Amino acid sequence: MTSPGWYLRRLSRMGPAEIAGRAGDTLRKRRWRAAPPACPAAPGARFGATLPDRALAGIPADAAKRLVATADRLMDGHAEYFGVARADMVAPDWAYDPKTHRRAPSGYAFDIPYRDEDTVGDIKQIWEPSRHQHLTVLAAAYAVTGNDRYAARVAEHLRSWWADNPPLRGVHWVSGIELGIRLLSWVWARRLLHGWPGAAALFEGNPVARHQIWHHQRWLAAFGSRGSSANNHVIAEAAGQLAAACAFPWFPQSRRWRAAALRALDVHLRRNTFLSGLNRELATEYHGLVLELGLAAVAEADAAGVPVPATTRLVLLRMTDALASIVDGRLRPPRQGDADDGHGLVLDGTGTDRWASLLATGEAVFGRLDWWPRPSGTDARTPLLATLLRRSSPARTRPASRPAHFPDAGMTILRAGEVWCRCDGGPHGFLSIAAHAHADALSLEVRHDGVDVLADPGTFCYHGQPEWRRYFRSTIGHNTLELDGRDQSVSGGPFLWTRQARSRVLVAETPEHGVARWCAEHDGYAPAVHRRWVELDGARRELRVFDEIRGPRSAGRRVRLAFHLGPAVAASLSGTRATLTWSRDGAERSAALDLPEGLSWRAHRGDTDPPLGWYSAGFGRKEPATVLVGTGPTGAAGGFATVLRFDG
Repeated sequence: MTSPGWYLRRLSRMGPAEIAGRAGDTLRKRRWRAAPPACPAAPGARFGATLPDRALAGIPADAAKRLVATADRLMDGHAEYFGVARADMVAPDWAYDPKTHRRAPSGYAFDIPYRDEDTVGDIKQIWEPSRHQHLTVLAAAYAVTGNDRYAARVAEHLRSWWADNPPLRGVHWVSGIELGIRLLSWVWARRLLHGWPGAAALFEGNPVARHQIWHHQRWLAAFGSRGSSANNHVIAEAAGQLAAACAFPWFPQSRRWRAAALRALDVHLRRNTFLSGLNRELATEYHGLVLELGLAAVAEADAAGVPVPATTRLVLLRMTDALASIVDGRLRPPRQGDADDGHGLVLDGTGTDRWASLLATGEAVFGRLDWWPRPSGTDARTPLLATLLRRSSPARTRPASRPAHFPDAGMTILRAGEVWCRCDGGPHGFLSIAAHAHADALSLEVRHDGVDVLADPGTFCYHGQPEWRRYFRSTIGHNTLELDGRDQSVSGGPFLWTRQARSRVLVAETPEHGVARWCAEHDGYAPAVHRRWVELDGARRELRVFDEIRGPRSAGRRVRLAFHLGPAVAASLSGTRATLTWSRDGAERSAALDLPEGLSWRAHRGDTDPPLGWYSAGFGRKEPATVLVGTGPTGAAGGFATVLRFDG
């Protein structure tokens, strides 16, 4: 259960307007405890937001093959959510958590302690299938093949879900992001089933479906995320509301809901995005989620002939250009901050590259720049979205060359041949709680031809395993320096920081040739300051890192300096030299990591008490990985010099 102390800490991060708004929400939730009102009649309801005839013909054959293969596994009952394999998806129990084997309560939604794993189970495991993104895959398989069995399964699951989850009953009516994404899935399920004879009877001709759609929209209109919680959640809420109000405009409130959602989408996309185009949460997975949601929402407005503010398209363009700027040579973006594998709209089979898909959609809608990396592979979502989205050329000058430094976000990308290095000197996170931030100021990620050499360990979990949540957010859990056994920023809960380190970039030199340099510092250990220099010398295939603690009371402090290796990298540590080896596409690669002599070095791998030496490739998954940790006092050598040298 959530402690009283957490509520006090959370309250301290809110302003007066947010407190007043949340008080109003509490009163509304009490009033809504009574039986929910009936959905207004919708005489003559029809679905007009269909795909153009040419849309399906644009899906590449290999993308269609992946899609159908995934749909066939779903038809057999198989799916995987956050590392947990399920074989019960023929007729799923929508309240069941297969990880803890618990069922969530079915009472009044706002009474359920959904964060309490002992009562509910792992809420992410329960919520994810009810985003109904497996149904958009099945519906897309029907659209591609014309096989009625996929459509029939979509209908079975929707009728089952609607029966088991009446308005305001159970955990699926607790969180706005879940309702918003679910509405977007329903819109696309209806669109992709358009050729199926039972589609109209399932949706617009079905009073149960209309009742559910109306109550989802009523909920979103009443309980939008606000204040310190207005991050990616508010984008999902606005996107789902806009999509439903455009595609299902059957209700007296539809016009009002549509206008409000369009305003909210525009306002919050701008608030959630730096002018450079990077998402303000500084958690790259959420950059992808917000971009997917924004593109899908604008597609619905375009399909309905609803004018979209130019500022909305401009933000999406900037986000797309920023994504093209920061990916490595294998189109992998940084692993910064939280990541929960959340998607806005899923129309593809397993194995489709999410980031290549987003860049392909950006190219179709905005046009690619000469410096953009070429997406590899294909996807089904791009040709479908592109037939709805209006091709756009916002009136702004786009970057003539690939940006490497993003001053507002504090992110700098150093490149030299196959070496890619991300340097973090930006804000701790977004809004007063910085919900998805990690205590990772001045941390590095280094890759060689897309392989994690110095890795960001990832996220692994949100709820239910507090010791693992703390570790993956901690300073020692990143490639940076910890002082006196404390994190740089102070955590007040799994999505709450009560004191946030402030960073600033002092030097960012990213020439096309020669030595790239970066320097930044943070005040998380005030009055002492941690300053880090990084140089990438392409000619010498060498990355040089120098750390120092400056300012009052900086001598004699206890330091731990960590370098986390990717799971594919083997390390042999002898004294202060680590020999690193890995393979890429069958070729053996190696590097030497010379560590500071003023510290005592040990290798850790898969420790559990406390956790140390782990890598999470995706939400709910973790595996042992080597971390090299140096321990000792400050001041002995004036600083700590590290050199990573790649072999030819």
